[in-house]
Amino acid sequence: MPLALLALAIGAFGIGTTEFVMMGLLPEVAADLHISLPTAGHLVSAYALGVVIGAPLLAAATARMPRRAVLTGLMILFVAGNALSALAPDADWLLAARFLSGLPHGAFFGVGAVVATSVVAPERKARSVSLMFLGLTIANIAGVPAATLVGQHLGWRATFVGVSAIGVVSILALRLLIPRTAVGAPQAGLRGELTALKSLPVWLALGTTVAGFGALFSAYSYITPMLTDASGYADSSVTLLLALFGVGATIGNLLGGRLSDHALRPTLFGGLTSLVAVLALFPVLMRTEWSAALAVVLLGITAFLTGSPLMLMVMEKAASGPSLASSANQAAFNLANAGGAWIGGLALAAGFGVTSPALAGAGLGVLGLGVAGIAYAVDVRRAPSAGRQRVVAAGTPRRTEAELEARRG
Repeated sequence: MPLALLALAIGAFGIGTTEFVMMGLLPEVAADLHISLPTAGHLVSAYALGVVIGAPLLAAATARMPRRAVLTGLMILFVAGNALSALAPDADWLLAARFLSGLPHGAFFGVGAVVATSVVAPERKARSVSLMFLGLTIANIAGVPAATLVGQHLGWRATFVGVSAIGVVSILALRLLIPRTAVGAPQAGLRGELTALKSLPVWLALGTTVAGFGALFSAYSYITPMLTDASGYADSSVTLLLALFGVGATIGNLLGGRLSDHALRPTLFGGLTSLVAVLALFPVLMRTEWSAALAVVLLGITAFLTGSPLMLMVMEKAASGPSLASSANQAAFNLANAGGAWIGGLALAAGFGVTSPALAGAGLGVLGLGVAGIAYAVDVRRAPSAGRQRVVAAGTPRRTEAELEARRG
């Protein structure tokens, strides 16, 4: 594994930890700042809003800058946001700091994906993206539980000091492990990045991300009541079960990267189909403790099986502007988080049962399959002209889209 991928994974680990740890620290934060739990929940939304706004804006603003310098600057912003969170004197300050912390999230993964694919052979591009995302999935296994434990025993401010330290380590790794000449500023600049977003295939790929990961978050947002009310687990067991989700996500992420390098579209369609099947079986799987634990692992595997193929597909469709498009894919992921949770909540509020959010998620997964099918039909229709177009993948040899599709089957 190129050491540059290790630097990217360290940054992803820090970002994944700070994104999800707030959910486990809400009671401590609410008590310390004398606010209600619903008000404290806005801190989660503030981060997500920062991701959605920051992903396209920062990617566009840094379009002509060297990629290593961009990644370093984004992590400096990340450290500043978390340090300000640790120093927050009141809820409004913390709300602003969480928004600031979310701004570099999407751009880091977007630009990082371009760098990752540039330091490996063309046939290993999807695997390189999955190795970067490995930091994010491991954060769910180790980073978030450890940070939550620190916050509960040493105070929530100590957690954000620790996350800031991870960011500093990431900055050093980026400067030392990513070669200065690995990837320069894109030749197309801002105009090329913006032109890429005019492509229908790019928007169809982003739509697949919203629907596909919306399916995940429709169920995952309400996994705790499913496990306690339907499966009979004690509240104290939920943390361990969520770590199992992280294990599944890690397996799915690595498997998706490897499979996508051989057959991108079949991996995407297979992942979405498997996700729909698992979600549809949730009402049955949640009846016993052992099958519920299995369902949590399978949910992580099937959902993250689609992560690498979706990111790579967005980058290839946005040939002239992969940084902005892949950053937009991270914004789409967070829209899926918010939208999926909302739709799952509607099913729950309608009185359809504690496992109904999973069935709503299955419906979103079917929608994702439909969008992916339309994207495939558009590509087939454009195939005669696609052979004359070049796909630029940030420092990798140029190949036509028809050649790429042929190689992947």
